Amino acid sequence: MSSQEIIEMALSLNASERFAVIEKLLESLDRPDPKLDAVWADEAEHRLRAYDQGKMQTLTLDQALDNL
Repeated sequence: MSSQEIIEMALSLNASERFAVIEKLLESLDRPDPKLDAVWADEAEHRLRAYDQGKMQTLTLDQALDNL
């Protein structure tokens, strides 16, 4: 069965059934990745050390939003 056929079948469902399908699909994409979590934890610790040592320039929220 092709992805297009699956989409067509899903579109034939009622709204609550489509919602349930979408919810399950999104859940399948939002699984924790321990390796990625470890990388982010290391980065957060690195940034905190740099901040504590005065080696990191910080911005206020307004300054950061102005840069967007």
